[in-house]
Amino acid sequence: MKIFYYCYGSAHSSVVAASIHLGMLPSDRLPSAKEIEMLPHFDKTDSCEIGTPFFMGIDEYETEIFITGMTNERHLVKKAIYSFLRHSGIDESDLMMVDALKYVNLKTRLGGFLSRRMGLVALGRPLTIKGILEKYADFLALVKETKHKELMGLNKT
Repeated sequence: MKIFYYCYGSAHSSVVAASIHLGMLPSDRLPSAKEIEMLPHFDKTDSCEIGTPFFMGIDEYETEIFITGMTNERHLVKKAIYSFLRHSGIDESDLMMVDALKYVNLKTRLGGFLSRRMGLVALGRPLTIKGILEKYADFLALVKETKHKELMGLNKT
């Protein structure tokens, strides 16, 4: 199975969700700002990389975990991913697409805009982290639900 956590630009919420899933972030406490900042791809994805799947790791059930950004074209990007995998001989039922963007608050959106779009990383990155920490419980619940579906063999997108 392959799980794709997706968000707008694959720089914040998808990275956090995938990192919780893989045990790179704690599930029993709030992480520190430094723990989030040090994650691979966190607040580092460039606009030209949106739509590119990034491999994050393999979980305890041997599932490959990816992140990807889909901007406002979620339907189109999902369709392209499914088409590519189908043509590569990978069964769609072995794929789960998980929306991590739904838990992003205004602070993370604004911080992401400042950091990724405006290049004001010193201003934007701390704001994205504050927003992520405020919604961390929601990310934990999302990952818990995703892992339950993974175990049950469900591929709800």
